[in-house]
Amino acid sequence: MTAAQHGRVGSQDPSLTAQLVAMMAEDNTAARLAHSADLAEQAAWRRLTARHGDRLSEIMAEHGWPTELAVGAEAARAAWLIAQHADRQLDVQRRAVDLMAEAVAAGSASARDLAFLQDRLAVNEGREQRYGTQIGAVADGRPVPWPCEDPERLDERRAQVGIEPFDEYTARFAPG
Repeated sequence: MTAAQHGRVGSQDPSLTAQLVAMMAEDNTAARLAHSADLAEQAAWRRLTARHGDRLSEIMAEHGWPTELAVGAEAARAAWLIAQHADRQLDVQRRAVDLMAEAVAAGSASARDLAFLQDRLAVNEGREQRYGTQIGAVADGRPVPWPCEDPERLDERRAQVGIEPFDEYTARFAPG
C-alpha cells in the first residue's frame, strides 16, 4: 500500500485533524512576521515554520499525506499550507510533493494545490517553476513570477490543474 493510500484508510483522526488546524491558525496569525523589518519577528516566523515542518514530517512518516478523507478538508488544507511554508526544510517539501502527487493520482488531493507546492519547491531549489504561482517581484506595478519553464505554454499548464490564467491571478495582487 502506498503512503497516499494509507492516508485514505479508516475514519478521520480527530486528534490529527485538531493538530493540523491549530498549526494553520497559528501560521495565519504569525504570517505577518515573515515580511517584518524586525529581525526578531522574522526569526520567530522561521522557528514557527520549522516546528510545523518538523511535525508535518512526523505526520507524513506515520500517516502518509493528510488527505481530506483522512483528516477533513480544513486539516488537509492546513497540511498543504504547512508544506508551502517549510521553505528552509526542502526535505519536508520534497516528501510532501511526492506524497501529495501520489494522493492526486489516487484522486484524493488537489492538483491545483500540488502545482503551487511544486512551484514553491522548484523556486526554493533554484529551478524554473512550471505554473507561475510564485511571484518574485513587482515591476511597473505588475507582479512578475520567478522564472518559468516554457512561458508560452504557462496558461495551458495552469488550466490543466485548475489555476486561472496568469493575468487573472496576478490582477489580484495589483495595487489599487
